[in-house]
Amino acid sequence: MKPCPCGSGATEAACCGPLVAGEHRAVTALALMRSRYTAYVRGNVDYLIATHAAESRTGLERTEIQKFTRTTLWLGLEIVTTVAGGEHDAEGIVEFVASGVTRGQAFRQHERSRFRRDGDGAWCYVDGILG
Repeated sequence: MKPCPCGSGATEAACCGPLVAGEHRAVTALALMRSRYTAYVRGNVDYLIATHAAESRTGLERTEIQKFTRTTLWLGLEIVTTVAGGEHDAEGIVEFVASGVTRGQAFRQHERSRFRRDGDGAWCYVDGILG
């Protein structure tokens, strides 16, 4: 059994796998953040777009996301802090650092991301501020 790329310590099958496969929805903003990281690792562009806030999906470039996921070696996800975003919250913030190498260039993306529930109660990524 493979460990989940999100670094939770659980297996992918017991963690982000069912979310990215569309079998379950994230119950917290943190779970959505972890599953989106796993989707980047696995190159699941459909999931990344589907979990983006509806009002900003039109600005997403599928081809660019695909190219980025295919040319990136992901090295890890560190959760810095969370604010709200629990099972009964409408909004939440997850601050994280994602590390990787793209086209031979190492990077650390430090971001404070905003999440909210959409009309049907599913969590979505709204935006983030790079730190």
